[in-house]
Amino acid sequence: MANEKVEFQVYNSMTRQKEVFIPKEPGKVKMYVCGVTSYDYSHIGHARAYVAFDLLYRYLKYLGYEVMYVRNFTDVDDKIIRRANELGEDPTALSGRYCQEFLKDMDDLQCLQPTHQPRVTEHMEQIKEMIAKIMANGCAYTINGDVYFSVDSFPEYGRLSGRKLEDNRAGERVEVDSRKKNPADFALWKSAKPGEPSWESPWGPGRPGWHIECSAMSAHYLTHSFDIHGGGMDLTFPHHENEIAQSCSACQESNISYWMHNGFVNIDDEKMSKSLGNFFTIREVTRLYHPLALRYFLLGNHYRSPVNYSISQIEIASESVFYIYQTLLDSEEALSAFQQGTETAKNAKGRVTPQAQECINKLRNELKTKLSDDLHTPTILNAALQEALKQMNSCLTILKKKQQKQQHLSASLSLTELLKEVKAVLDVLGLLAGSTSAEVLQQFKQRALKRAELTEEDVLHAIEERALARKNKDFARSDQIRTDLAAKGISLMDITGTTETAWRPCVRSIQEQPAAPAQPKKSAAAVQEQPVAPSQQKQPSAAPQQEQPAAPAQPKKSAAAVQEQPVAPSQQKQPSAAPQQEQPAAAPAQQDHTTVPPQ
Repeated sequence: MANEKVEFQVYNSMTRQKEVFIPKEPGKVKMYVCGVTSYDYSHIGHARAYVAFDLLYRYLKYLGYEVMYVRNFTDVDDKIIRRANELGEDPTALSGRYCQEFLKDMDDLQCLQPTHQPRVTEHMEQIKEMIAKIMANGCAYTINGDVYFSVDSFPEYGRLSGRKLEDNRAGERVEVDSRKKNPADFALWKSAKPGEPSWESPWGPGRPGWHIECSAMSAHYLTHSFDIHGGGMDLTFPHHENEIAQSCSACQESNISYWMHNGFVNIDDEKMSKSLGNFFTIREVTRLYHPLALRYFLLGNHYRSPVNYSISQIEIASESVFYIYQTLLDSEEALSAFQQGTETAKNAKGRVTPQAQECINKLRNELKTKLSDDLHTPTILNAALQEALKQMNSCLTILKKKQQKQQHLSASLSLTELLKEVKAVLDVLGLLAGSTSAEVLQQFKQRALKRAELTEEDVLHAIEERALARKNKDFARSDQIRTDLAAKGISLMDITGTTETAWRPCVRSIQEQPAAPAQPKKSAAAVQEQPVAPSQQKQPSAAPQQEQPAAPAQPKKSAAAVQEQPVAPSQQKQPSAAPQQEQPAAAPAQQDHTTVPPQ
């Protein structure tokens, strides 16, 4: 499957259209993605970018390509120096610490490590060599130890962003300096200032400008001609535009086949920003929600579409992933029990049911066709995967019932193949955890308790109190206990055929919290300087519609549990260009004296 040829199409920001991906060298792909400026914790906008390009990395490898993936660290920069001075810390030590924190966030989000992760401070010679070539080609000039690139020397300047040179205004992401020949000229080398890190150069001590770093490091690891250059849409101008100008001025053979950019992150339909107080780090989100929930939420939207982050959306994503892993665990346990109880299971003849085989084929085909269509993940998560999970629960139901041996055998074989295929798809999407299914579910429950500000002992005590109320036929009290817990994101499940009650996380039935994790640090969760895309910039004319993660299907619980779903939160306002979020189906309110479980 993974080695079959497929016509993989990606959207190229340079040509503003989808194109069939053809690598420069058959079977090999070279990819560079702009990394972070390490002076604080990374925010969810960075999670959006690096999850998107991790998916690309994974899918290219799935297609059988040998991929060299380079993602840099900017570890010397004005912002790093400013932050270090505020904290009274050495800039190198500060940036090094936040590089490690970034790597921990990426590991939590299950982003594979790139082939190379170069740091600016370790590539000063390559940077100085490129600047020297640009100067030798007459495209840069010096002023008192500063070196500037002359935009007038590069007639194609603005080709990527669609901006005209006369549209550039000094002071808008371009440093104001009356000494420059053109206000749009940008720094390749900055002369040393007292108390700042500096390196010796032919133009005097100093440090590199931001844009030249990526040009030099990408050329060092991938040569001047490679396949994919990626980053956030807001890097199109000036960062990527300046990279093109520098790289082509240093080497006429410089050529990048595909420029790929991911969309913005909004918070409750407003752009994420520190000034609005809605600027949140990855760490703040994953403290209350499992990293897999954040990854699932991001993948539930096409990578070029805007993402609207809200408590409602992240809770729906969390519910969806919990349902996936509950189904995985139930399947693993059922298959283990069936194999132990059937001595001839390995030798018995049976076949996968037609319904299960159809689900498997559809899931396999959807993964291939949708990801090959510019990494269109929403349809996979919202349709084919949900259908496969539903079919797995149908098999589980058969295995629990008294059926003929042949029916049990077919259900077991079907469940085995479905489980294998679902795990393969989750692996490609980066949603298959390294921990066991039971461990992942426990991690979800721990975060649910943290959000509810409860301990497990508190929940167990409430379950006991509810059981006593039911015994005393005080159904109003027992219903109130269930309702109060549901409002905090804790759902109670009465186990059929027993007097036991279990609990699991759920979407809170009453949304009283802000649109981001409680009590956020309003520190700059900063990383790479992400310039605002200008209004003149030509954006993709046909950006895909945003699709939110689907609510998990209402399964017939394999553990014979009767789960009452809390009322879904009121529908959040979505971006005007995106379809409305499909909310979880709200089950009828189950009264404790009702004997019929909700369907």
